[in-house]
Amino acid sequence: MSSTTTTLADLLAAADAAGHDHAATEKNSGLQHIHNHATGSIVWFPTWKKFRETADWSEAVDGVTRELRSGTGAVEESASGLLAQDLDLLLKRAAAAGDAKIFLQENLVKHLTRTWAVGDAAAKAKGQDLPAGSTTPSIFADYPYDVYAQDGGAFATAVWNDIIDARRNQAIAEEAARKALKPVSRKALKNAARKAARR
Repeated sequence: MSSTTTTLADLLAAADAAGHDHAATEKNSGLQHIHNHATGSIVWFPTWKKFRETADWSEAVDGVTRELRSGTGAVEESASGLLAQDLDLLLKRAAAAGDAKIFLQENLVKHLTRTWAVGDAAAKAKGQDLPAGSTTPSIFADYPYDVYAQDGGAFATAVWNDIIDARRNQAIAEEAARKALKPVSRKALKNAARKAARR
């Protein structure tokens, strides 16, 4: 679609270097941002439209197209499977990450752009127009996010929150498992026996 040589990395680096007027940078660059309050940094990401204008887009779509061709099912089925698999892996890795905030900064853009590339590759493989954001392609029917709303901003925010929750949920599960494995003290056993005897 695009023959530009501008890369996503170039755009993100330019946004990082632009200083503190984030609204102006967002307006002029086609990027959006989320404040990572835990680290005091800004995480920039492209809109789905802007992603298509970068050199990374055709490379990503070509890569997904190869994956879809190597699959055994129909394009629709294979693309939906890729989306589910990618999201599951992302959340598992997020849960295991030592620091969710750092994990976010390193993986948010990769996940957004990969997901949009799957949508675009599936449309191309089926001979359809690229998704325009007004309607959600059927491959996203079982996907938990609206990937095109607010030019991708709603998707980014939802993924961001789920990555933070994945780590917290993992910590809660680990704590519950630790408590379940704690040896019961003699005193607690005696108290339990007394209570049982009174009944």
